[in-house]
Amino acid sequence: MCLAEDKFREECGVCGVFGHPEAANLVYLGLYALQHRGQESAGICSSDEKQLHLEKSLGLVADIFNEKRLKRLPGYAAIGHNRYSTAGGNNPKNAQPILANYSMGQLAIAHNGNLVNAFELRKRLEDQGAIFQSTSDSEVFIHLIAHSKEPELRDRIIEALREVSGSYSLILQTEKKIYAVRDPFGVRPLCLGRVEGAYVVASETCALDLIGATYDRDIEPGEMVEISANGIETMQALSAPRKAFCIFEFIYFARPDSRIFGGITVNMVRKKQGRRLAIENPVDADLVIPVPDSGVPAALGYSEQSGIPFEFGLIRNHYIGRTFIEPKQSIRHFGVKIKLNPVRELLEGKRVIVVDDSIVRGTTSKKIVKMLREQGGAAEVHMKISSPPTTGPCYYGIDTPTRQELIASSHSVEEIKRYTTANSLSYLSQEGLFTTVPNPEDFCSACFDGSYPISFPGQKMQLELLF
Repeated sequence: MCLAEDKFREECGVCGVFGHPEAANLVYLGLYALQHRGQESAGICSSDEKQLHLEKSLGLVADIFNEKRLKRLPGYAAIGHNRYSTAGGNNPKNAQPILANYSMGQLAIAHNGNLVNAFELRKRLEDQGAIFQSTSDSEVFIHLIAHSKEPELRDRIIEALREVSGSYSLILQTEKKIYAVRDPFGVRPLCLGRVEGAYVVASETCALDLIGATYDRDIEPGEMVEISANGIETMQALSAPRKAFCIFEFIYFARPDSRIFGGITVNMVRKKQGRRLAIENPVDADLVIPVPDSGVPAALGYSEQSGIPFEFGLIRNHYIGRTFIEPKQSIRHFGVKIKLNPVRELLEGKRVIVVDDSIVRGTTSKKIVKMLREQGGAAEVHMKISSPPTTGPCYYGIDTPTRQELIASSHSVEEIKRYTTANSLSYLSQEGLFTTVPNPEDFCSACFDGSYPISFPGQKMQLELLF
């Protein structure tokens, strides 16, 4: 489900290629596959071994890059970035990769995640004379590296990483090398593959699949990979007391066909969530329908476990432009109707189970229930959510509302049910959720239980500025 007023949105997707004559073209395709991770801006930086070349803009990948623009990105190495802003807002200056000139040459960076101590680091760097060109937390990395006194770039990167706190899957590029780094908790995914002798780094394996690359392995939490003409070198740059993979990657963010966090297929986990949801929360009904698109695998799992037929009772419009003009006259629930439409022939007079991945503010769920009754003619509407109640915001790269805006933080399940007007409402338990993934102790579930694995500065002002 992709309804902006009631959903999480993940920050970014990154992709890099080293050692291929069409590196920029392959990164372009990788970003196209990762478009779901960010739709506000996209950019590609390439290297011809003498200098870096950058093209970036606001908009979607396919709208920004054409053949003429890609020809301005020569060389055998390139990195790319899709952005959805969490820290910094939708500003053209915040589009990535960020390219800078410093004492050792040129450096470009593409960052997925969020630094929880960016505010205090930025203030310290500005006091030391740094001039920031953007409001993105990602630019902090550039200044930390530039200010370092270490003689080797890899040591400067490690020194910078030791100062930041938060989540990051990073790709950095110089004229002759690419570095890929993952934070020591491993919050965001990052994988390594190969195509025609070239190395590929990407947020998800769906990017590898599109360009015909093999999936070799994940870049491990705290690992830094250096790729050059001499091959690949790896080092354990940082360590943490535990892993903290984001569980919401499996619930909502990652593409169903991707393999993340050790090669686990997202689609299979989501189907398991649906099966477990059916075991925990059975109900007599005639039909199981998903809220497309992210609710589809869980709805299939619910249907398989319960034996209740599955149908696409809600059809999603995939072609809504960013500048869509709403009608001047008032149309009830227009924001939902333009994205979803019920199939009355399937729903009329039926007891319908609606499976969605999460409820954030609750406003969209309420509109969907009413739409299914009023337009679809459903006799009963039962909401089934394939994750636990979301009670806390995320500080690690997800644009979640404040705690006050999260309906489950201040309302019981029964109260949320009454608000949405559903006949019944059930969530997957946290215990049930963790039966769907291996090694559940390796996952961050702070948005459900408030147990934040990475501490952040206590200044309220900082959190207000960042989130």
